[in-house]
Amino acid sequence: MSRLARLRTLARLGPRNLGRVGMYRAGLKFGWHPSVKLVADPATGPFFGPPQQPPNAELIARPDWQVGKGRAFGRPVDLPAGDGPPDWFTPLDGGARANSASLWWQIADFDSEIGDIKPIWEASRFDWLLPMAQRAALGDTGEMARLNDWIADWSTANRPYRGSNWKCGQEASIRVMHLSAAAIMLGTDDDPADGLRDLIRLHLKRIAPTMSYAIGQSNNHGTSEAAALFIGGSWLNDASGRSWAATGRKWLEERAGALIEIDGSFSQYSVTYHRLMLDTYCLAEVWRRRRELPAFSDLLMARLTAATRWLEQMTDAGNGDTPVIGANDGAQILTLTDGGYRDFRPSVQLAMTLFTEKRAYALGPWDQQTLWLGIDLPKAHNPAPDSVSFDKGGYHVLRHGPAVAYLRYPRFRYRPSQADALHCDLWVRGENLLRDAGTYSYNSSPEDLEYFPGTAAHNTVQFDGRDQMPRQGRFLFGNWLRSEAVEAVKTDETSGRAAAAYRDARGARHARTLDLGNGQLTVTDDIAGFGERAVLRWRLAPGSYQLDGHVVSGHGIQLEIMADMPIVRIALVRGFESRFYLQKNDLPVMEVEVSEPGRLTTRINF
Repeated sequence: MSRLARLRTLARLGPRNLGRVGMYRAGLKFGWHPSVKLVADPATGPFFGPPQQPPNAELIARPDWQVGKGRAFGRPVDLPAGDGPPDWFTPLDGGARANSASLWWQIADFDSEIGDIKPIWEASRFDWLLPMAQRAALGDTGEMARLNDWIADWSTANRPYRGSNWKCGQEASIRVMHLSAAAIMLGTDDDPADGLRDLIRLHLKRIAPTMSYAIGQSNNHGTSEAAALFIGGSWLNDASGRSWAATGRKWLEERAGALIEIDGSFSQYSVTYHRLMLDTYCLAEVWRRRRELPAFSDLLMARLTAATRWLEQMTDAGNGDTPVIGANDGAQILTLTDGGYRDFRPSVQLAMTLFTEKRAYALGPWDQQTLWLGIDLPKAHNPAPDSVSFDKGGYHVLRHGPAVAYLRYPRFRYRPSQADALHCDLWVRGENLLRDAGTYSYNSSPEDLEYFPGTAAHNTVQFDGRDQMPRQGRFLFGNWLRSEAVEAVKTDETSGRAAAAYRDARGARHARTLDLGNGQLTVTDDIAGFGERAVLRWRLAPGSYQLDGHVVSGHGIQLEIMADMPIVRIALVRGFESRFYLQKNDLPVMEVEVSEPGRLTTRINF
């Protein structure tokens, strides 16, 4: 990639953001950043007292994090310590032990001996605190003692500002949010114990000095850390706390306007991270109401209303699942239901209740997230979503009968993390028949790091064996694509249609049109400007398929390929997907290779 292209990418990231990140890194390197000077003793318990509100007959506790059963990245894991606290520096399902003694800023971002640090962080996000607090709120006194023991053990093992679990401000923020959610469920948020106040203060001292770096990322780091400062600072309600709360409120407002588009699209172009952002704002709004603090601005509420409707469009009402568009790294907070990581309905129902005063769904288990946070469900019901285009973020959503087709197209105001231009997802009766790959891991083998974010892991066309955009780093592509010939969703009683196109930096052009109706999706791909070859891929749901000439059939679907140029090769090959972080599975992929420009038409019957 040319030096000029690198400079263009840096310019797109923004000089202010680059300055924030550069100053932060220089401050750590040379030891003058305020965060490197933090020193404190651990907080000591008890952290939570007995529940202060009578149990509600409608409330149900999550069953996990007991009898040796935990959860990591949304999937169940066995706990080697039984019912006792885990080793906070070893992944829950095994692996190398991380640094527990060094000052947090002296620990490398990526340690080749440890590998991916996210499994180290997972238990220290305090997800386990939520079901323990639920069971304690419903009268289990043993769980109350247990949750205090686990927090005390964490506090002793993770001496302030030392070790891997203090390294990330967002990780500290998630702990603050989970501590506050537990206090809400227990009814003790009005008068926190001294030990809990001390623990919150230690975390806010870690978060506040690196807020500028979080803002420079233009992602969920800024929203999470702002929420933690707002919630934790208003909870402490002393001079320092009020200052932190004011800072948190300021950035919650600013980030809503900066990172959430007017159509609800979020800066990270990821369904998983969209949920994380929305849950974060939901908790901030719940906390604001409980503390009777001044209302957030009309702009913030409007952006969150739009973001709520965006997530509703992505969520299947029958099972709660969504397309795996964008980064999918297991990030989730406020897991107050037993529906599982891939059930997004609890988040949609909570956000719809808070920001539209309507329910998205009829009453069901997904209501637990709303009820546990003390929010009454409205009687009014939001109409079922219809076909729509989110042009600010680059998403077409086509609905017809039991089918939904999604088309992802490039509208990159923020950095893209995946080369997924013109990827198409197809869902029929809640089943993901044509699907995306996911993320797998941020620090694994070179092959996996190349594959999962790359063009070959998406339902689109790959030109000359390369990605649609050149890589500039682990989380960054250069030469950001721009869409052209975008046709917003148009529907009638019998069908729906949408389209978009792009031309990459090397002159290759791909235009894609979707037509959905009457049990059929027709995808038309016009391709030109490439060198030796172009490969169209359709990533199929796991199952048994047969290839007969230009037709692949099986698992309730049939794909037929037509072309106005010679087809060099049609084959069923092995691909991979990661529906859960650090979990990789095989799936069949239909590949169609051509060496000349022209039109490829895929007729998909279901």
